[in-house]
Amino acid sequence: MSDFEWKVDQFADLRVLRYQVPDFELLSLNQKKLIYNLSMAAAAGRDILFDQNYRHNLAIRFVLEAIYEGYSGDRTSEEFKQFETYLKRVWFSNGIHHHYGNEKFVPEISRSYFIYLLENTPLACFKPHFTSVEEIRSRVEEPIFNPDVDKQRVCSNPEVDMVASSSSTFYQGVTQKEAEEFYGQLLDPENQTPLSYGLNTSLVKEGDTLREVVWKQDGKYGKAITQIVHWLRKAMDVAENDEQRKSIEFLISFYTTGKLEYFDEYSITWVKDLASQVDFINGFIETYNDPLGYKATWESHVNFRNDAATQRTVVISDNAQWFEDHSPVDSKFKKKVVKGVSAKVINAAFLAGDCYPATPIGINLPNADWIRKVHGSKSVTIDNIAYAYDQASHGTGFIEEFAYSKEEVDLEYLHGFLADSLHTDMHECLGHGSGQLAEGVVGDELKSYGSTIEEARADLFALYYMMDPKMVELGLIPSLDVAKALYNDYIRNGLLTQMVRIELGKNVEEAHMRNRKLIAEWCFEKGSSEQVMAYVVRDGKTYVVVNSYESLRRLFGELLREIQRIKSTGDYQAAKQLVEGYGVKLDQELHKEILERYKKLGLAPYSGFINPTYKPVCENGEIVDVAIDYSEGYVEQMLRYSKEHSFLGIDG
Repeated sequence: MSDFEWKVDQFADLRVLRYQVPDFELLSLNQKKLIYNLSMAAAAGRDILFDQNYRHNLAIRFVLEAIYEGYSGDRTSEEFKQFETYLKRVWFSNGIHHHYGNEKFVPEISRSYFIYLLENTPLACFKPHFTSVEEIRSRVEEPIFNPDVDKQRVCSNPEVDMVASSSSTFYQGVTQKEAEEFYGQLLDPENQTPLSYGLNTSLVKEGDTLREVVWKQDGKYGKAITQIVHWLRKAMDVAENDEQRKSIEFLISFYTTGKLEYFDEYSITWVKDLASQVDFINGFIETYNDPLGYKATWESHVNFRNDAATQRTVVISDNAQWFEDHSPVDSKFKKKVVKGVSAKVINAAFLAGDCYPATPIGINLPNADWIRKVHGSKSVTIDNIAYAYDQASHGTGFIEEFAYSKEEVDLEYLHGFLADSLHTDMHECLGHGSGQLAEGVVGDELKSYGSTIEEARADLFALYYMMDPKMVELGLIPSLDVAKALYNDYIRNGLLTQMVRIELGKNVEEAHMRNRKLIAEWCFEKGSSEQVMAYVVRDGKTYVVVNSYESLRRLFGELLREIQRIKSTGDYQAAKQLVEGYGVKLDQELHKEILERYKKLGLAPYSGFINPTYKPVCENGEIVDVAIDYSEGYVEQMLRYSKEHSFLGIDG
């Protein structure tokens, strides 16, 4: 598809793209049916994430959509376009807080114009949830327009009560101290197979009593979960093998009972299923949005294996023990026997929840350390998403603006896509799967710093080995120039270009961004005496140059050794010192310069994707094929999802 339109829309700091699903037409009919059923199960959970992110999100989305569809006044005015941009941002971020920075964003329109829109939209558009304009205003006006009300979805400042300062709905009326004590009492350091306590619950305080409200079919989010289960049962009917069918059955049991034991069984069975070409995740998975790291946001990702591209990850996973044995970390924190490291390259087929519209380009699961240690993990690189990013970036002028030399630019264009893909492979397959905890360490000791430290550990593992001659020996890269391209890009991003994603005057909040800044800043400081890296100013513009790639690799190894020690021993103070010292604060003058240079390019720093549409083709009441369609637009998809896949109402 040489004429494929990758870019769909751009607004605020966001860009919406499409992705292709190569070779979908080559799948069997049952595989296509499986993808369709799993995509419907994925779409059914959309409202859950909106509610998890903020208690008023569903009401706000409903009101904004009602105005958008029902308002009959001037839709060409600048004010209405500003209203439309706000609605698009709410869709993209699954709520009113920035999907990456976590801070609340407010609309450019005035309160008075918002009231005008309400009053000029037929009241019938707001039923059955609201019966008057006054009722609507009392519910959503302050959350939308007051910047000081619930201003952060996730607070990562350890100097305050992070639970009370976060607007996500994981904790209700509970302080950080109370939550930590509640879950601290459940953890048993002697238990070798601990449950992921708190993963699928809200912790609420009633009087002086704390209790968990479980997210399950007959509990909170039950109406959406009922739909998820319905489509999962249909997926079981066309599962590729007994192992996959068994994993879906355990997932259904988890959803119907809420018991974490079933989620562990699902995870173990899922890890063991290496034969299925079609695969998926669906559930409460990642804990990044809980400042304490207990509670998981809902997400789903439907995909199938890209057999040709998977060959490189097979090589990596087949040599996992060699990489573990030769790691620069302390031997007592290495795995003596690396188990079950499976890796593959996949094509995404459907994104949902915390994978949509913004999506990862690699995944490594499950998250439970004991399951990873005993049963292994699955690592995937999402090839068609990475390719879509690459295609959409061509000709933007970004690399030319921030790379110091033509040699850097040439390296990026020649090796950048392979370097990024392999970095993701190594990060997910080897980085997250490497190392082990010391005896008696449970895994949650690093608290709010845990996610940043874990991402740094995985990044450093990949960075360290990318310049190892073993990579050339294994045929993974043609030369170490691929590593040079990666090192240039990583340091440039960590020290300069990721600043374009942060508002001037703000600190770095998101875990992955903190990780990259931490690594780049630490290596810059520790290598300063040798001038391993240097800032260079030319024509009033600041660049960063890597002077010694081998020395930089050595620094990556030294930091990996320390990061693994922190992770393995649960050294909270050392984690805090690293993250706060290197990963949070920005140079304001440099930040201002980078933002000004970026603005002139007319780009958006964040990207996300809309899904293709799957349509069953029927003959005589039987599905004979599933057609894939890429023509749906961003607004059309979001409105359709709200009509067809909203099951929770406005109160969750």
